[in-house]
Amino acid sequence: MNSSFWKSGHTPTLFAAFLYFDLSFMVWYLLGPLAVQIATDLQLTTQQRGLVVATPILAGAVLRFVMGLLADRLSPKTAGLIGQVIVICALFVAWKHGIHSYEQALLLGLFLGMAGASFAVALPLASQWYPPQHQGKAMGIAGAGNSGTVLAALIAPVLAASFGWSNVFGFALIPLILTIITFAWLAKNAPERPKAKSVSDYFKALGDRDSWWFMFFYSVTFGGFIGLASALPGYFNDQYGLSPVTAGYYTAACVFGGSLMRPLGGALADRFGGIRTLLVMYTVAATCIAAVGFNLPSSYAALALFVCTMLGLGAGNGAVFQLVPQRFRREIGVMTGLIGMAGGIGGFALAAGMGAIKQSTGSYQMALWLFASLGVLAWFGLHGVKRRWRTTWGSAAVTAARV
Repeated sequence: MNSSFWKSGHTPTLFAAFLYFDLSFMVWYLLGPLAVQIATDLQLTTQQRGLVVATPILAGAVLRFVMGLLADRLSPKTAGLIGQVIVICALFVAWKHGIHSYEQALLLGLFLGMAGASFAVALPLASQWYPPQHQGKAMGIAGAGNSGTVLAALIAPVLAASFGWSNVFGFALIPLILTIITFAWLAKNAPERPKAKSVSDYFKALGDRDSWWFMFFYSVTFGGFIGLASALPGYFNDQYGLSPVTAGYYTAACVFGGSLMRPLGGALADRFGGIRTLLVMYTVAATCIAAVGFNLPSSYAALALFVCTMLGLGAGNGAVFQLVPQRFRREIGVMTGLIGMAGGIGGFALAAGMGAIKQSTGSYQMALWLFASLGVLAWFGLHGVKRRWRTTWGSAAVTAARV
């Protein structure tokens, strides 16, 4: 990463966007690592447990649309501050009063969805400072906040085992309060921001078929990442009898790989082309997840394949958002919200679907193979549209996409 990148934008804002995204992701994902303990105490079925961990994902997907509008109309920084205050208040109430039923767990998940909506704030806040040639790197660094899932997977089960899972919500308030102070201090809105979009602009964007392709591609990469991250603690516990703490460690290894690869995926896309990079990543992810579907007897083999899957999905996330500004430079706020929403919906479908299929069939096999099939479908879809993109995006987009 050369010096021209650091000179071309605003580094404090890029750091603030990453930190905000990182801690927001940690909280958004918090119910996933705690799922086994919560399900045990509340006597939930596998399907109910799947819905508990999937609800924040779906809520985050829907609220990204709302946060995208706020970021456009107010500013990314203001929208980010509002979202953080809502999440802090929800966690405080959950900590002080506790979660005593399945319905209350779902309600908390709805409020934690606001943390997932940080996607619609952090990426525009960072990207609006940087020129097109550095979009992949800037959005990759800001988007590396996915690593917050690692913190939750590593720490939350350990704290839950020592202090009780409801007290984890109280511990989470400490870094969140520090983050909102840092964000308010360091983050600055770009001097040249796109004009605020109306709701009709979102519907207009949906009239472009490329919007739907991007939404589908991201529903597989990001949806796969966050959906698997939420479901894996329960998977490792059910499939291999691992304790919640050990399952958390396994999951942390998986999500760490995916988080690490997001900025690298953006850089690879800048270097080799977004489409080319994305095709390779779909191949890796679909192959590995299909192999896990054979119900491997060794937890270590499953772990290795899940890590490879997450590496592919993480890099794919970076590659998708290297392409988005090339195609939708003027509509980046709208498209960030729509594509991010699609990614969340994909994650909800995967996490909830794994629980439902396990409940009805007694195995995760069909769920894993269905997801692998979506990866194959995305590969063929991307391969099919790349020739049209070459002739319709313009020279700058062609250079960046390198189709």
